[in-house]
Amino acid sequence: MKAGIVALDKAVSEATEQRGEEAAEHKELMQSNTAAKELILFAKNRLNKFYNPKLYKPAPKRQLSEGDQIYENNGGDIPTEAPGGIANTGISAFVQVSMRKDAPPPPPATAAAYTKKSGDSNSVIAMMDLLVKDLDQEMTVSETEETNAQAAYEKTIADSADKRRQDSKSLTDKEAAKADLEGALEKSGADKKSATKNLMGTDKYIASLHAECDWLLKYFEVRLEARADEIESLGKAKAVLNGADYSLLQRSHARKFLRRA
Repeated sequence: MKAGIVALDKAVSEATEQRGEEAAEHKELMQSNTAAKELILFAKNRLNKFYNPKLYKPAPKRQLSEGDQIYENNGGDIPTEAPGGIANTGISAFVQVSMRKDAPPPPPATAAAYTKKSGDSNSVIAMMDLLVKDLDQEMTVSETEETNAQAAYEKTIADSADKRRQDSKSLTDKEAAKADLEGALEKSGADKKSATKNLMGTDKYIASLHAECDWLLKYFEVRLEARADEIESLGKAKAVLNGADYSLLQRSHARKFLRRA
């Protein structure tokens, strides 16, 4: 379970890194395509200025500060700063485009030549419109893929976080149960050791009782006869004290004892 949590964290880290790379690629594509689209529309507007004046969109007027406006009203000339960027359009992007800085030449003098040039410009403008459409379509597809990828990533992160939370809780519970079992095992081991020690003492006591019983059984007859002889001797001693004569009987009993020995 620990290995599973480590593997899950690694997978989340890899997914996050991949999502970052995909987002960076999408951002770069959007910036590049947007710059290319602006450049194409700028070129199209410049062509319309000469071939389709009605469609030409002039650049917005420059906004002057109050002081510059007063200076210009008094006859002063405030130079316009070049916009820079690609072909002085103000558009900057990593797009390799070759474009003249100068304005296109004026329309031809003859109507036929103008008509021919106008037809060529229309085909060029149509191609520009097609390029802009392709760029828009590519950006739309990229936006959709980015949205779907981000949603899938967020769901993956949420699912992974939920699984990690559950696994961590399960791991904590298992570790607690393991600690309890280890504590019970240690206590059982100590109880077993104490019981074994008591058992050894009991076995020793039983062995001593057994030895004593064996000795009693082995010498029971001898001790029984000795006890009987002792009782008899005590009886005779009592009789002697009472005036009886047992000297002959004692000699007979001594000879009997010697023969048995």
